Amino acid sequence: MVVSRRGFLRSSVATAVGAGSLISSRILPGSARAPHLAFPTVPRERLAVTTWPFRKYMDSPTNRRRDPKLPGMSLEAFPAMVASKFGLRNVELLSDHFPSTGGAYLLKLREAVRQAGSHIVDLPVGATASFYDPSAAKRQEAVAYGMKWVDIAVAVGSPSVRLHIRGVKGVVPDPARTSESLTQVAAYGERNNVIVNLENDDLITEDAFFIVRVIDDVGSPYLHALPDFANSMLTGNAAFNYDALAVMFRHAYNISHMKDSEVGWHHKLYTVDVGRIFKIAERAGYRGYYSLEWEGRGGAYEGVQKLLEESLHYLGGNA
Repeated sequence: MVVSRRGFLRSSVATAVGAGSLISSRILPGSARAPHLAFPTVPRERLAVTTWPFRKYMDSPTNRRRDPKLPGMSLEAFPAMVASKFGLRNVELLSDHFPSTGGAYLLKLREAVRQAGSHIVDLPVGATASFYDPSAAKRQEAVAYGMKWVDIAVAVGSPSVRLHIRGVKGVVPDPARTSESLTQVAAYGERNNVIVNLENDDLITEDAFFIVRVIDDVGSPYLHALPDFANSMLTGNAAFNYDALAVMFRHAYNISHMKDSEVGWHHKLYTVDVGRIFKIAERAGYRGYYSLEWEGRGGAYEGVQKLLEESLHYLGGNA
């Protein structure tokens, strides 16, 4: 198996976020409303940076990949760093890098993003249980966890979350159970105007074609795909990767992960044709953000800068 990597709150409800029971202040009337984001068209403004390449630096009690030999960085300092080092104003913040989900901290984080002149474009979230677990109680745990992070997205001002489809030992991924569970989360996202994204992050539980089947089965305008440029390349089959990305981009809305390589088993480096993937996205009519997620060899700062220059080249911007 390939193992996965991994509103502004009113004071009266701020502490409820930490308990995962926040009733959002952004619940919208009606139930048939599609999301509508005004995406930028300037190439540089379409780019974001995710905290994942900087996982060895991020200070958080839930960050198992922190390298104590490297200088630490707080999550609230990340947007200002991205603006200073890369000249980009969009960030993607992983759930593992949140030192707290308490209301006071979420207010602090939102204010830090504002002061940096930045925007959060997505929150990639892990999982405590599986959406297709044979146990109904476990499936409901997964649903509740997804809803909690929808609430957190509201609190920090993120338009979307990326949820992880966790595996279950000895159980084949089940599209019917997954769809039933994600129907509930997508409906909750709709009520709170938060998009739920699914990424081709794990070749077993998050196969691109499995994901789009689930998205089609759920049929919600608030459930979309998050295409990752290279994750499906870990099969070693380039044709499969590009076919997977073609179907993922047709189901994508606001966020994708741009990378030019991925390190697999035994540190084998897989590379992809970045120009070809940008053309796939363009043909699919994708207008959302490209979040730079360095996965190759070398340092995070140098790697993200490389991805930035590649992206601007293919999007027609100036490096």
